Amino acid sequence: MSAATKIEAILYLKGKPLSIGEIAEYAACDRITAEEGIIELIDEYARRDSALEVVETPNGYSLQLRSDFHELVQTLIPVELGLGALRTLAAIALNGPMLQSDLINLRGSGAYQHVQELVELGFVKKRRNSDSRSYSLQVTPKFHQYFQIEQLPQPFSSSQQQRQLELKLESAAESE
Repeated sequence: MSAATKIEAILYLKGKPLSIGEIAEYAACDRITAEEGIIELIDEYARRDSALEVVETPNGYSLQLRSDFHELVQTLIPVELGLGALRTLAAIALNGPMLQSDLINLRGSGAYQHVQELVELGFVKKRRNSDSRSYSLQVTPKFHQYFQIEQLPQPFSSSQQQRQLELKLESAAESE
C-alpha cells in the first residue's frame, strides 16, 4: 500500500482537515513522506473526473466534495430546522413579504438568529427596505421546492387559526 493510498484512507475516515504532522502520525511515516503523499493525491484527483478533491484549507488538508456538487448536496441531504426556526419560517411564508421588525414583534428577538439561519440555507431572501430601516423578508423558490408547496394559504384571519397551525407544525416536527 502506497503512502498516498493510506493518506487518502486517513482523510476519508477522519472527515476533517488534518495538518501534515497529524497525517504523518496517523500514517506512521515522516513529514516528507506525508507531504509527498498529499502532493500525489492532489495531482491524482486533479487528473481524475471525480466528485472528490484533496484541498489545503487553513486547518490542513481535506478530502471533500468538489464545489460543483454543492447544489446536489442541498437537494439530497435534508435540512434539519429547529422548531423555532421552523415557526419563524412559517411566519415569513404566511405573512411575507414582511418587515424583519414586524417578525421580531411577532416571534421575539430569537428570530434574528432564525432569519440568519434561514437566509444561509436559502429558504428566505432578505433585502433592505427603502421605506424603513428594517429588512424585507420573503421565502425563496427553494422554500417552495423543498417543502413542495406551490401556493401558500392566505394570511390568518384569527390568532386561533395561527395557533392551530403552530400546533400542527410542532406535531410534524416531533414526528420526524
